[in-house]
Amino acid sequence: MNNRRDRDEVPIRVAVLYGHGINCDRETSFAIEKAKKVLGSTAEEAVVSRRVHTNQLVEGKEELADYQMLVLPGGFLHGDDISAGKILAGKLKTELADQLDNFLAEGKLLLGICNGFQVMVKYPLLPEGEIGPVTLDWNDSGRFIDRWVHLKVEDSPCVYLEEGEDLYLPIRHAEGKFLAEAEVLDRLERESRVVLRYADEEGAPAAGRYPLNPNGSLRDVAGICDGSGRIFGLMPHPEAYVDPLHHPNWNLQERAGELPARGGGLKVFENALRFMLEEFC
Repeated sequence: MNNRRDRDEVPIRVAVLYGHGINCDRETSFAIEKAKKVLGSTAEEAVVSRRVHTNQLVEGKEELADYQMLVLPGGFLHGDDISAGKILAGKLKTELADQLDNFLAEGKLLLGICNGFQVMVKYPLLPEGEIGPVTLDWNDSGRFIDRWVHLKVEDSPCVYLEEGEDLYLPIRHAEGKFLAEAEVLDRLERESRVVLRYADEEGAPAAGRYPLNPNGSLRDVAGICDGSGRIFGLMPHPEAYVDPLHHPNWNLQERAGELPARGGGLKVFENALRFMLEEFC
């Protein structure tokens, strides 16, 4: 067994990638720590989360083999100078392909948020197999968008979310328009790979309407998973709504006695940790 793993004496280790312009790594780490507390002492004792720089993996100072979950957070990777996520996707494919292949072959978890989702489709880590390519292109507005959106959770194998756990989360991106050929979209839907769609407050499809669908994503797709449900990419930011006070109308909710115990985005991390506690402990 690896010495790093022995030193921690925990069965579950989560790596939150940082560096090269990623700027949501600390928020993501905070969300994981908060999810541990919600799940209680078992999770707090069994799970450790670390921020791991890409270069630490490339240089062998850290190894993906030591971790059970990898998170690619949001940010502005390499300034998004070529295409959002493309440079890091190339670096991972060039330097860490073997590690990633082995990591995923062992059924471990991979989560990509916003810029991280862009990395996943540019690599590509999603969708897997022969389904066909997808991409995340410029928003129809041609501008960076920062707003909150309603999201319908579809029936899928995704371990991070279950149907009925609909979300209200912020988005912050310029290249978030989900694009694919019709036959690729058909197959993603047929195989239940679409996890999230943009929707209205009641959960009805956005049907491409702005601002319900903020970027023009085809068929309102906001997040997809692989066939196992363990690889999940989404454009909205669940780590940005893990505390009730993160909600833009928290004060109105409080006055009405409707302030939730925790932010809706936390369920993504709770579900992931709960799954790993059952799978790896």
